Amino acid sequence: MVSENMLTVNMLLRVFFLPGALAGCPSSFLFVNMPHQMEALSGSCLQIPCSFSVTHPDYNPTNSILGIWFKNTTVTTSKPNPLIFKSDGSVNKYSLNMIGNVNEENCTTVFPDLKTTYTDTYYLRIEKGKFKASAVCEPLHITVGDSPWSPSINLPSDLKEHQSVTVTCSAFTPCPQSPPELTWNLQQDSLNQTEKNTDGTFTTKIQKNITLSDTHDGYNIRCSARYPVTGGNKTAETKVTLNVSYAPRNTSASISPSALVSAGSRVELSCSSRAKPPPSFTWFRNSKDGAMNVSVGQVHSFNVTEGGEYYCVATNNLGNDSSSRICISTKDKDSPWRPSINLPSDLKEHQSVTVTCSASTPCPQSPPELTWNLQQDSLNQTEKNTEGIFTTKIQENITLSHTHDGYNISCSARYHVTGGNKTAETEVTLSVSYAPRNTSASISPSGLVSAGSGVELSCSSRAKPPPSLTWFKNSSEGAIKLSVGQVHSFSAIQGGEYYCIAINDLGNQTSPVIYVTVTGLPFNPLYWGIIPVGCIMFICLFAGFWYFISKYRAPKLTQSQNSDVQMSAAKPEEQLHYGEIAFCRKTPETSSELVQHNEQTVYAEVKLSQ
Repeated sequence: MVSENMLTVNMLLRVFFLPGALAGCPSSFLFVNMPHQMEALSGSCLQIPCSFSVTHPDYNPTNSILGIWFKNTTVTTSKPNPLIFKSDGSVNKYSLNMIGNVNEENCTTVFPDLKTTYTDTYYLRIEKGKFKASAVCEPLHITVGDSPWSPSINLPSDLKEHQSVTVTCSAFTPCPQSPPELTWNLQQDSLNQTEKNTDGTFTTKIQKNITLSDTHDGYNIRCSARYPVTGGNKTAETKVTLNVSYAPRNTSASISPSALVSAGSRVELSCSSRAKPPPSFTWFRNSKDGAMNVSVGQVHSFNVTEGGEYYCVATNNLGNDSSSRICISTKDKDSPWRPSINLPSDLKEHQSVTVTCSASTPCPQSPPELTWNLQQDSLNQTEKNTEGIFTTKIQENITLSHTHDGYNISCSARYHVTGGNKTAETEVTLSVSYAPRNTSASISPSGLVSAGSGVELSCSSRAKPPPSLTWFKNSSEGAIKLSVGQVHSFSAIQGGEYYCIAINDLGNQTSPVIYVTVTGLPFNPLYWGIIPVGCIMFICLFAGFWYFISKYRAPKLTQSQNSDVQMSAAKPEEQLHYGEIAFCRKTPETSSELVQHNEQTVYAEVKLSQ
């Protein structure tokens, strides 16, 4: 019995003292994985990530296991008693909660409602059957404070404009069951995310992706962390000022004196720009050969010999920016530049063209004001040419018609000068080609025309280029081409329908029809001689025929024949004989053309009776 008690005491002493006193550290059979130091906030909780493993023959997996916490020391005889917690619930001075499953070697523990007096060193002890060991080699030191931790703002160190970066605000989260609430001025209602770190602790964070610009330089990002504690909240804030590099911008140039200067007087040009890092300045002068480098530095001073256009360029390692042009005008030039009107050379109706009025603009800061009669309140546009010289212009799109031919386009340029304005004007007359229109035909004399009299038809049309004119007469077989030219003259023998067609390379147009009506016969002695001669010939022919019939009449009929004649008297038979007379008109000998007239046939009816 005594030997058994001595063995038990020996085993207890061996297991308890072996790790620290006899074997030294680290332990060769109880391995604990947890932080060596942790901070906590008074009034809040602290979750201690903890796990362990045992390599000892007395560690029997079938036995029940206890997780035990000691404060300050593992010596149970110390005053006050260092034992503060047992996982079986028999001891729990600080309301600890071992949320880890000890059977699975998870000893994670939560300290609720911490107080500053809880600041101390804590030891884990594992008891399982005969195995009893304290982790004296892996103590945990807990510091409980009254002030919350300031959140941290993380972003890249070298910030440049146009760079897309992720800004993160994060806060230490000792109590993931009641994490801090993060807010900042980058975005309202940002999503708080509580994440577990590799060492088992937790961090709460918010993030925002932004694309940097020059406006972000000097911007203050503020982030606050509000920790819930017993009876309220505790808040801490962090501020970070952004340092963003950017290319030159808002580059401007100024001149002193600013008004017109006399040739030979001194002028000082000054350049300014906003950039980070600060830029270098270079001055240029525009000439017909392009931009000329005249000096380096923020200020350029010189004696004026002639007018010109100057500008400066600000440059740093991120880019460059040019100032607007400064125009130096001397008092020697009094007349402004005349604007130019540009449009296609070959203008035709129905053609859509762009008309442009442009004026030289030596001073783009005070460009000329262009106005014209094509459109009121036209938009003035000042543009940079390929040579770096500026031009101001206005434009208008129009669809041409015949009404635009001869139209005058006038454009004026008003230049602003010291004490008033100076104006120059240009005018262009449009020459528009168009197809024939308003084509008409006339007759002289007008009204009824006597047969054989002279008639003159005249055709007119408005067209550009001038049209060719062709005369036609309608007939039963279609239109007959009569002549080419503006006037068609002829002797009226018979009436008819006449018209003309005007043609140029853009189209054609037909005139309305002219009706020529001829009255009476023409006065000709030959006509009046034909009629009597025809009548006499007809009478003579008829008399001769009658004489022939009377002389050769048949003798008297016999009785029988007479009977037949009487029988047939009921049906008398008439025989008709016709004679044909053709009249031909002879044209006057003075005519050089033969005119074919219709033949007139006259029939005479002769009855023969026996």
